Amino acid sequence: MLTKCSRLLIANSRCSNLHKLLHTSPKYFADHIQNVFDRRAKLLQSERAANNPDVDNYDFLKEEIGYRLSDRLLDVSRKFDVAVDIGSGRGWVTRHMTEHSIGHVTAIDISQGMLGGAPKGEVNEERLIMDVDGAELPFPDNSVDVVTTCLSMHWVNNLPGLFKEINRILKPDGVFMGAMFGGETLMELRVSLQLAELEREGGFSPHVSPFVEVQDLGSLLNRNKFTMITIDTDDIKVRYPTIFQLMRDLKGMAENNSAHNRKLHLHRESMFAANAIYADLYANEDGTLPATFQIYYWIGWKPGKNQPKPLAPHKSDISFKDIGKLDEIAHTKGVTDLPKEDK
Repeated sequence: MLTKCSRLLIANSRCSNLHKLLHTSPKYFADHIQNVFDRRAKLLQSERAANNPDVDNYDFLKEEIGYRLSDRLLDVSRKFDVAVDIGSGRGWVTRHMTEHSIGHVTAIDISQGMLGGAPKGEVNEERLIMDVDGAELPFPDNSVDVVTTCLSMHWVNNLPGLFKEINRILKPDGVFMGAMFGGETLMELRVSLQLAELEREGGFSPHVSPFVEVQDLGSLLNRNKFTMITIDTDDIKVRYPTIFQLMRDLKGMAENNSAHNRKLHLHRESMFAANAIYADLYANEDGTLPATFQIYYWIGWKPGKNQPKPLAPHKSDISFKDIGKLDEIAHTKGVTDLPKEDK
């Protein structure tokens, strides 16, 4: 057991340069956009998943997150006439939109197969096939009421540029809502594969893509002039009998790795070793293997004239050094402040 723990520390310390990139300072990330992900490979993976006759079997995770995101949209007591859904896929969000909250929505995705397989919702919808990574969104300035995105932006190289474009097209007091995979997603799979390759091959390659951390997401929203920002996280654990069913599902939902430095082949011996390590380190009491999906939800508003302003900070007349005397101070002030006739 001591040997496995030491290997775990080695695996976590030897993170790839891609993972380090997402943990550098926000200024560096904004000024040095790196081509981390192969967008052509991601397009091919999406088309292959969309053409799978069993594609409906792999919708469970994105369908659930899309429903939760659309439910948060309903919490905003406003009718949005113009909406844009980026990375729409098979309509994870648009299928849940209702006419009483959305007037018209434009669904954007890189994959024609994914968009073509999306069910028609009750909202008037237009579908647009384009790669938003590094591109200018085809909407005029200040023309969109709400922008949504669900589990697609973790594959975008130029996130600062895309967030800037979203802010440009939003109307004043427009809202940007989304969900994205967080840094702890598939941590069990990542560690197990690294340990297995260290043992069987003497080194390891990244098999799980790097994810944005919550502080990076908050910085992106702040730097792109979004206000009244709210970010919260949710951990979803899916149980699998073995590692092989997990990897099958990742491929079926087009979430297999598309980083440029990915290893194209994984040895059979390493796969079996990873499954054994996964079970030894993380198995539940019933023997199933948990797969963690960390989700970041956020909402940010474009500044507008009618937005509520934050309250001015309250100035206290009691110092922190007197915190141990609060009862005495409160009693003294209470007696002093009483009218003369009541003293």
